Amino acid sequence: MYLSIALLILVNLVSLVSPVAIPNKRPTPKIDYDTIIIGGGPAGLAALSGLARVRRKALLIDSGEYRNGLTRNMHDVLGHDGVTPADFRHKARGQITTYKTVSFTNGTVTKITPGRSPVSPDTSSFTVTADLNTASGPISKQLTTRKVILATGLIDLVPSTPGLAENWVKGIYWCPWCDGHEHADQPMGLLCDLNDAVGAFREIITLNSDVIAYVNGTDTPEYRALNDAEFPGWEKYLAEHNVKIENRTIVSIKRVKDGSEGGHDPSLPSTAEFDLFDIELANKTDGNDVREIHQRGVFFTSFPSKQRSCLGEETGVYMYSPGRLGVDQNMRTNIDGIYAAGDANSDNSTNVPHAMYSGKRAAVFLHQELSQEDSVWEVKRLLGSKFVKKGTRFQKLDPRLIWRMMNGRSREDDILHAGDFDP
Repeated sequence: MYLSIALLILVNLVSLVSPVAIPNKRPTPKIDYDTIIIGGGPAGLAALSGLARVRRKALLIDSGEYRNGLTRNMHDVLGHDGVTPADFRHKARGQITTYKTVSFTNGTVTKITPGRSPVSPDTSSFTVTADLNTASGPISKQLTTRKVILATGLIDLVPSTPGLAENWVKGIYWCPWCDGHEHADQPMGLLCDLNDAVGAFREIITLNSDVIAYVNGTDTPEYRALNDAEFPGWEKYLAEHNVKIENRTIVSIKRVKDGSEGGHDPSLPSTAEFDLFDIELANKTDGNDVREIHQRGVFFTSFPSKQRSCLGEETGVYMYSPGRLGVDQNMRTNIDGIYAAGDANSDNSTNVPHAMYSGKRAAVFLHQELSQEDSVWEVKRLLGSKFVKKGTRFQKLDPRLIWRMMNGRSREDDILHAGDFDP
């Protein structure tokens, strides 16, 4: 009887108590995105697609500037051989839009400010400042994110010789894999220094047999000595393949015929393009300026390039020569939480398929890093003071973590401080 009365009292007491909400496993962080991707070319799009597939909340900010933006057609991209770069991006965006956790916006990122996560101070977060293009006009906005992927690309440094910039990627190219097949068996010119002539020719040796290397005044004893040291017999090798060396200065390049006339057959991955250029060469003989005109159908170059954006360097990303964002095999930079993909990074493979691969690889390892951070936080919450003993398999040998542990509490001006992590 006493037990029945006690149970009755307990039931009535429980009915007077308001329901208590069960706390989430993890408090909602005051961060806008899991990841912000900067750059809307193949690398950035591939990264966004990868993150969409695992339902990460990600934003891609696209400045609308692309290294291959002026290229007539993309090639050597399986399933997309022969399409225009704009068509490729349009189709990619359309497919990615079907995934609801990711989004796009047009604009330019002006600053990345590293910080620490408000949920877990041991992990990274960033404030991204951007000028965004909206329907009501441009606005400046600050967004927060746990990780950043830099897919900002490169700019080719085209010399000021008249006709070069005007015809860039329309008969004058830097990538024979991307554009060589369309100009096979046509008179070709190589625009390069003398010490690059052998390497440039070997890349196109199966495409053309009528080749002139325009070395623009670099056929000097110094450059010849470099060639002799790097490739003994280089001159006989080029002569054997009928490659002529032209040392006179190029005054101008003028288009005679547009290879895109007639249009590209969209049913074919590759259609021949018959461009034609006049090359005006300067030559001084007996004090008189004598100029000669050559004709070539296509040019391949070895011009340098630079980062399109200075965001990485300004944020402290280590730069590898020649001006590339340093990454490890998983596309992580030396800055905890920042990844770099595509032409801008230091893996030195600059083509669309590889840009897509590096974007996807960055997405995969970034997702794993986020999951690892979340699992550590959750186990720490569950175990409290009993959190993961040293030496257990739960702890991952993350090189950044080891670096921070070895640095300990030493300050930057401390002789024992080893500096920032450098992959």
